[in-house]
Amino acid sequence: MTDYSESNLEKTAMKRLAALPMYVRFLVAFVFLLCPWQMRTATAQERFVSAAEFRIWKNFHSKFLSTDRDVMAWLPPGYDAEPTKHYPVLYMHDGGSVFVLWRIDEIAKPLIASGEVEPLIIVMVYNGGAARTDEYTPSRPARSRFGGKADAYGRMLVEELKPFIDSELRTLTDAANTGVGGASLGGIASLYLGLKYPRVFGKLGVMSPSVWWDDKLMVRSVKGLKSKPDLRIWLDTGTDEGPRTLPDAKELRDALITKGWTLNSDLMYFEAKGATHDEESFAKRAAPLLKFLFPGHAQN
Repeated sequence: MTDYSESNLEKTAMKRLAALPMYVRFLVAFVFLLCPWQMRTATAQERFVSAAEFRIWKNFHSKFLSTDRDVMAWLPPGYDAEPTKHYPVLYMHDGGSVFVLWRIDEIAKPLIASGEVEPLIIVMVYNGGAARTDEYTPSRPARSRFGGKADAYGRMLVEELKPFIDSELRTLTDAANTGVGGASLGGIASLYLGLKYPRVFGKLGVMSPSVWWDDKLMVRSVKGLKSKPDLRIWLDTGTDEGPRTLPDAKELRDALITKGWTLNSDLMYFEAKGATHDEESFAKRAAPLLKFLFPGHAQN
């Protein structure tokens, strides 16, 4: 199983930092290492402002969770040049992986330039390390020591982080312009939170979801829906992720269709041939996910 601990990304992060232009590297180092006195409080959070395309908040604190975490926002090209324009937002779980390993900004930038994806802000929420499994799952299965804190994690996103981001950045705040996405357990978290908060998140990126969790809890949850919420859902899986993954993803797809989602309309299902359950495979599907959830003028 892939190790999603953010601390294990440090070496890769240093390599990526080394690839940045010299002036950007200097500014990042200056902010994080040389000038702690530059920090200021904003809405009870320690606020760090990075160079160019990124805003970074270290140790974002939540009253609902026991672990603080870093949050990074990538801003689309032209953000600073158009001070009156507001943008849709995609919140991504496992933020360190999404930034360091997926290089989501490098994927999004040419798609926005070509008009295939609308300009958007991507907020990368780092996971809680050892608490990741607990925070990304809605239940604790019988005989398990882990799981069941997705409600608390969701309250952090909805009641604390989203209002903070909306106050700090120029966002379009409605559900139709707000998405949440992730892979593996992050895929389950995205679906769960989308179903719980359809008036907050209107777009869901459900990548290689761990449908097996707690005897397919999320399949049962979809089947138990009394009405279909207005959600646009990207659902995918790799064909070589394991014997259970593909049939489980198909079962989830079919449950969504039964509840009223329309394939290739408000539900996109994609099978990546030969793809395994790893960051490299997830990253390769980030582009089509963005095109579907946030289509630009070239797609319309």
